Amino acid sequence: MSLEEFEEKSDPRTRRYIGMKSIMDFGMGLIYLAVGIFILLAKKFHFNNDFVLSGGGKVFAGLIIFYGLWRIYRGIKKDYFTER
Repeated sequence: MSLEEFEEKSDPRTRRYIGMKSIMDFGMGLIYLAVGIFILLAKKFHFNNDFVLSGGGKVFAGLIIFYGLWRIYRGIKKDYFTER
């Protein structure tokens, strides 16, 4: 069952929920992406902190960027109520 078939069969309330959730995922993904990039480039922004300059900070920034990209992908795909 594709997303188009699901949206055609669902009621307007469910379609609004899918749209709202998609926008929220996309927005939160952009925020996570921005924070991860900020942590990676903290030295260029003259933000000197022991955590962001350490190796653990770089790993954490990579995880945040990956999660942000995942949220953006999920927001674009809109695969919320389909069976897996």
